[in-house]
Amino acid sequence: MATTFTFARPRTGWLAAGALGGLALAVAFSPLFAPKTVHAVDPTTATPEHTISVAGTGIVKIAPDVADFSAGVNVTKTTVREARAAAAVQMTAVIAAIKKAGVADADIQTSGVSVDAVYDYTNSNKPRITGYQVSNTVTATVRDLDKVSDVVDGAMNAGANQLNGITFRVNDPAAAEAQARDAAVKDAKAKADALATAAGVSITGVQTITESSATVPQPMVLRAAAPAAADGVATPIQAGTNEVSISVSIVYLID
Repeated sequence: MATTFTFARPRTGWLAAGALGGLALAVAFSPLFAPKTVHAVDPTTATPEHTISVAGTGIVKIAPDVADFSAGVNVTKTTVREARAAAAVQMTAVIAAIKKAGVADADIQTSGVSVDAVYDYTNSNKPRITGYQVSNTVTATVRDLDKVSDVVDGAMNAGANQLNGITFRVNDPAAAEAQARDAAVKDAKAKADALATAAGVSITGVQTITESSATVPQPMVLRAAAPAAADGVATPIQAGTNEVSISVSIVYLID
């Protein structure tokens, strides 16, 4: 996302143009003078502003406080009806386990349901359907990171046979973004001061500021079908840290 701020600065060329334009009207309507043309100053010939353009970056590392967990069940049966029924039973148990681990109803969402035919390609000229696979995927937002292991293990023990991964993020990154923004502007200003000193000029103001931001989540990929956790041994989960990055491009006015 990019945001641009422009700081206006009066131009003497246009002031001169306005003054001459007023003079032209006075001359044109005066009975003592014959009509004549007065040309305004061409803005393209006005003295251009001198600028320095720099970029600055600010990065803040912050511990995540939310985890998004995705798991599913894949069931293959001879008929669609059998596959659907078996998948429904397994997913109902998975959702119940996720809730039991402390995840609220509002933080559990079905993210995908699909039915696919399973083919036998032994005879490549005429593949035949041998069954049907029903997949049902659910996503859970875990707001207490101490419960992530319980959610993962509970879902696996309840019948989830597909883990799509865990993503750690910051629920409200506003404070970290403010710190990163301040650091980015200071970084840009330091570069501009160094350039101005080296060139023997002075910074007199700011013409434009453009900002772009990004929050980098910490993913944990668990793509393979996972076995149930061993008795008494919880799946180890490490949240790590996330990065909030702000970049700015600033055009400084110089004399």
